[in-house]
Amino acid sequence: MDVQPKSMHGIWSSRWTFILAATGSAVGLGNLWKFPYVAGSFGGGAFVLIYLVCILLIGVPVMMAEVLLGRAARKSPINAMHHAVVASGSRSGWRLIGWVGIFSALLILSFYAVIAGWAMDYFTLTAKGALYKLSGDDAVLVFSNLVGDPLRLVLWQSAFLALCLFVVAAGVQRGLGRAITILMPILFLLLIVMMLLAVLKGDFYSAWMFLFAFDFESITWRAVLEAMGLAFFTLSIGMGAIMAYGAYMPAEDSIGRTVLTVAILDSVVAVIAGLMIFSIVFATPGIEPSAGPGLMFISLPVAFGNMAGGQLLSFLFFFLVVIAAWSSAISLLEPAVAWLIEDKKISRPKASIFLSFLVWILGLGTVLSFNIAKDIKVVGFTFFDALDFLTANIMLPLSGFAIAVFAGFIMRRDLVRAQMIDLKTKYLWLWLWLLRYVAPVAVLIIFLMGIYDKFSSV
Repeated sequence: MDVQPKSMHGIWSSRWTFILAATGSAVGLGNLWKFPYVAGSFGGGAFVLIYLVCILLIGVPVMMAEVLLGRAARKSPINAMHHAVVASGSRSGWRLIGWVGIFSALLILSFYAVIAGWAMDYFTLTAKGALYKLSGDDAVLVFSNLVGDPLRLVLWQSAFLALCLFVVAAGVQRGLGRAITILMPILFLLLIVMMLLAVLKGDFYSAWMFLFAFDFESITWRAVLEAMGLAFFTLSIGMGAIMAYGAYMPAEDSIGRTVLTVAILDSVVAVIAGLMIFSIVFATPGIEPSAGPGLMFISLPVAFGNMAGGQLLSFLFFFLVVIAAWSSAISLLEPAVAWLIEDKKISRPKASIFLSFLVWILGLGTVLSFNIAKDIKVVGFTFFDALDFLTANIMLPLSGFAIAVFAGFIMRRDLVRAQMIDLKTKYLWLWLWLLRYVAPVAVLIIFLMGIYDKFSSV
């Protein structure tokens, strides 16, 4: 059987285009707040060290498997899994991996577009000077006014999805490839510029100590579990995006070296973002680091507005957030678009428009979860909470677990070897051992921890 079919969608122009695309998929809103906050809360440098080990032992092996499955078939995740199942003579149930990945990506995009819309709104507010010299109460009011206005949220949700549609509809090389080669250098440049400005105008020493002071007393089993979960989720594993991008990866490129490069870049971005953000936060008296939207949309605007040059920093920061969200979101739309083109023979522009509209409709539920329907809950969940829980706590871990088990135990070894031709035998068996015995156990623990945490707090 031909283990290296041709792609009907095209191939990335180079190895670095794939690296930038996969890094763009991995680098998102979470990199800009979750990694630095969790690292600072669980032992600083000691946690970072554990996180990097988890990246190597869990994230990289599973990501390599996902890229392998995509490149072996040169098709969308659904058809890539069909190809692998048929070629390996295994049970058809394994095809569900592709379906779960694509549905996860669309569900995530439906609420991700709404959150990204917040960043777009703040970018325009910053450009108009509306966030300058805010007090803490003023910042809370600005954010409350935004999320409490459904029409305003729908406007920005629509604008963000239009940006994604514009890129994906243009194709792999002219759309995704071209956008990534523009967006990612801009993202890296913005990070470097903001890092330099933060060093000059912020409290870099306190930020460094918050992230990298080795506090081994803070390293508990809970910290290890947090590091495992962060290592899994930060690389966009299990949502079909990496499998779809892997389908466009040049055949001569090394999967191992390429995925390792993506993991390093993703981690470097998270660390730089943390140093930059907390240099600014710690330079402003009365502001404590906090997780989630509170840091990005309340604490930071106050910090920016009360420091010299803060308006420029604020403008650059929210531009950076929009770029990071955009580069991630296009990878969530692409897998389903590719499947519609392959199976339903729909043109790429029509498939992109159709799916963007479905995602937009679904996203209205998230919009209303923050205002009109915020008090409507089922088992303690708003519509947004339910989607977030379903994807992050159930679908993605189960998908990652299944990918590891299938590629590690089920897929024919000659098919695996054909994609890993550059790996020496000892490294191939090391990867397979991690994929078979370390990654599945770790991902299962992440899954159980997520379920426990959610329902123990309800």
